[in-house]
Amino acid sequence: MKLSHHVKTRLLIVLAVLCGAAVLMLPPVPQDPAYHDFADKRGLWGIANFGDAMSNLPYFLTGLLGMLAVYRRRDDTEGFRSAFEKQAMFTAFIGIFLVGLGSGYYHLAPDNGTLFWDRLPMTIGFMAIYAMLIGERVHEKAGKILFPLLLVLGAAAALYWHVTEQAGRGDLRFYAIVQFFPLITAPLILLLFPPKYSGTKYLWWLMLFYAVAKFTEHFDKAIFEVLGHALSGHTLKHLSSAFGTYYLVLYARHRKYIA
Repeated sequence: MKLSHHVKTRLLIVLAVLCGAAVLMLPPVPQDPAYHDFADKRGLWGIANFGDAMSNLPYFLTGLLGMLAVYRRRDDTEGFRSAFEKQAMFTAFIGIFLVGLGSGYYHLAPDNGTLFWDRLPMTIGFMAIYAMLIGERVHEKAGKILFPLLLVLGAAAALYWHVTEQAGRGDLRFYAIVQFFPLITAPLILLLFPPKYSGTKYLWWLMLFYAVAKFTEHFDKAIFEVLGHALSGHTLKHLSSAFGTYYLVLYARHRKYIA
């Protein structure tokens, strides 16, 4: 049975409500101190944790390439039908660029204080991409309204975790929603709602490489051992997710209005 656009939209809203309710029922979740114990602690050329720190450089490149791609198509109505779409895409690439800065800074001296500067720019990227998807696939006006709200909520979730962590009662629940709810529902949006632009394959590649990044992050130490201490899983996480963001650059460059 083919679902109507209205029913599919309600499904997303129900999922959001259920996810939020489930998280609120959980007790506060502090940051595990073991998170900062990465496999590759080797320094090089005076740079601490060289592999994990310097593997953030590709984010700078893809962020800049993405901003340039959007700027070059600023008057191209086949690539962007509204100012909101340009703003959301450009903001996503700003977030990606800042991830390179924030994550690199964090990995020079990993602790809860520096981790905040890693997570804050990630919320910018996640929320901007998610608002863009909503605007392009679900409802343009909803995406436009949600865009600034999602950016504020994402930043607030990261700040809330940071403040509670510094106060000795860390709570990651709201940051978890910001990170994982878009990851769970973005594939559903691509599957359920028809595209407004060509290039959907680039978005699938973006998600695939991010999934690979989460896998290598989880097996940081095991991958480090398997690869004979050449590269750690966390270093590969950065390289994989940054490579995934290049597909967003390709989407910005090549997409054309089709509906």
